[in-house]
Amino acid sequence: MVNFGKVLVSDQLEEWKEYYINYKMMKKKLKHYVQQTQNGGRNHEQVLKEFSRMLDDQIEKVVLFLLKQQGHLASRIEKLGEQRAMLTEQSDISQVSQVRDAYRQVGLDLVKLLRFVDMNATGIRKILKKFDKRFGYRFTDYYVSTRANHPYSQLQPIFKQVGIVAVAGALTRNLASLQNHQGSYTSIYDHPSITLKDPVIEQINHSVQKLTNSTTFLKFLGQHALIVPEDVQTSSDDLVDDQSYHFMSLMLNLVNTFLYMVNTYIIVPTADDYSVSLGAAATVCGVVIGSMAVAQVFSSVYFSAWSNKSYSRPLVFSSIMLFSGNLLYALAYDLNSITVLILGRLLCGLGSARAVNRRYISDCVPLKIRLKASAGFVSASALGMACGPGLAGLLQTEFKIYGVTFNQNTLPGWVMCLAWVVNLIWLWISFKEPDHIAKENGANTQSSDSNHRRSDNLEDGLAQPLLTEEKERQDENVQDDDDKEEDRKECHKPATSLAAAYRLLTPSVKVQLLIYFMLKFTMEILLSESSVVTSFYFNWSTGSVAIFLAVLGLTVLPVNIIVGSYVTNLFEDRQILVASEIMVLIGIAASFHFTSSYSVPQYVTSAIITFVFAEVLEGVNLSLLSRVMSSRLSRGTYNGGLLSTEAGTLARVTADVTITAAGYLGQSQLLNATLVPSLVICLASIAATFGTYNSLY
Repeated sequence: MVNFGKVLVSDQLEEWKEYYINYKMMKKKLKHYVQQTQNGGRNHEQVLKEFSRMLDDQIEKVVLFLLKQQGHLASRIEKLGEQRAMLTEQSDISQVSQVRDAYRQVGLDLVKLLRFVDMNATGIRKILKKFDKRFGYRFTDYYVSTRANHPYSQLQPIFKQVGIVAVAGALTRNLASLQNHQGSYTSIYDHPSITLKDPVIEQINHSVQKLTNSTTFLKFLGQHALIVPEDVQTSSDDLVDDQSYHFMSLMLNLVNTFLYMVNTYIIVPTADDYSVSLGAAATVCGVVIGSMAVAQVFSSVYFSAWSNKSYSRPLVFSSIMLFSGNLLYALAYDLNSITVLILGRLLCGLGSARAVNRRYISDCVPLKIRLKASAGFVSASALGMACGPGLAGLLQTEFKIYGVTFNQNTLPGWVMCLAWVVNLIWLWISFKEPDHIAKENGANTQSSDSNHRRSDNLEDGLAQPLLTEEKERQDENVQDDDDKEEDRKECHKPATSLAAAYRLLTPSVKVQLLIYFMLKFTMEILLSESSVVTSFYFNWSTGSVAIFLAVLGLTVLPVNIIVGSYVTNLFEDRQILVASEIMVLIGIAASFHFTSSYSVPQYVTSAIITFVFAEVLEGVNLSLLSRVMSSRLSRGTYNGGLLSTEAGTLARVTADVTITAAGYLGQSQLLNATLVPSLVICLASIAATFGTYNSLY
């Protein structure tokens, strides 16, 4: 990944050079501060004061220049407005075209200013993050809270851009007016859904959205998938172009995602009955359901590593494992073996290729449609989650063929066997290995020949000219010492182990992973014990449980539409995060069995509150996680997607073990016994969120 300091130098406008933050100087100061504190020359309080003052000065320089440029743009728009007003009584097309071109030139200058702000905002975030890392402080929390919330805040113009957005609005309105000069005038304010089709305005909107992090439903779903973006990305970093992209392979990847989620939840309505039919307790359903998650803890790692070399082979292997696991799951009834049942679910978990699914979208889909592909990943997961229990509700029949039993317990396994066979054949026929993977594999096959040629060259006495070596040494000597230190100490290579990945986790990231653990734990408790709880309290049939779970699953997309399209444009992500956590807490508290009677309305209402706000929380949580996570976790085997998958999987395993353990207390105590840990973890996550609240921006 390209060093940000170099990007800042190469991308900055020459005429505005002196107004950018001096990132290089601040990095050197940081290095100097570290040396002084280690030698005892300065105490930490002095360093904090000096660094704060230095950063304040840099931000003030940027803000004053920003206001000055906004004034110039506003003045030009005002003069053009006078010209536009004179055109209202004329119909000179050439003059209209001239004024429109002048507005567009102002728009292009505004885009330059937006990029200026973006580069400086990124630099501020990075230098604060670097300070925290070097000194082990949470200085970012203090600095942002004291500066952003102050009535004379200078961070607000950079991170909120109220003035720039007003200039962009004036440009858009006036260009729309000129576009409708010969027809009826349509105001952008009266019809906000109508967008002006102008390339300059589209550039402005793109830049403004990037700065303000204003989100659409599509972007919200994309972040929900945690396809982690890198901090600095250039066009050369994107390995995929339109020619190498293969649409059918992407569809197969999403089909794998959908089928896996169906496979996960199709057994939930009948797992307790299946366990009882094999001579086990109903609460053993926690082990049956959770065994798939246990295996996924390990499969996620080797699938993530495997995807470094291939995508087709992991997906084929996944289909084979899932077919085998479902076959054992279906045969366990006739074999009368709970062991075979659990073994089948373990094999299904070993076939979990969700790490590959995420990685494929991140590495093999062109950047311009990656957001849509990420949204497709989330949608496929949500649809599978809803279809699984719904499909189980349709399989309420019983018959035998050649002594093999087909009933509500075994049919989910047989149906998924058939689905994975079809998927395997489709993969074999249609999936295309990405070009960059194929090239890397081809290069590896030639490595032995290359090594042989290199040894021949050495034996022949071939060497590089001394002049070239001297020139290289001179080039190295003129490199910036600080950049060399940056390359040594903060190399941008991906983490090579879970321990290395863990060391990259800041307190903010750890808290977000805790929240992710909490919401997955809570949702797993709710879903996995639903059949036992509803059967005990309300005598619900398998069909009723299936309908209930399907309805819960179907709320995922509508909720994400509302949050992604509207709520996130009204509130900050961190505000939605806290509110959602509190609502999940309320849902958990409302689920407790306090009185002698426990009603269906109480259970259903509390379940809907818990599930819906857990879904809201998941989207916002992963959105924030993608922002605060180190860019070194955006690639490689031990990436951010793997860490979140592992956190969620461990939560599901813990929840299912909790259900099974609580079953020893009796079904009458199961509900409250499983809700207590959910309540405790939720309270802990809320407390941790408030502890890192000011760093979530």
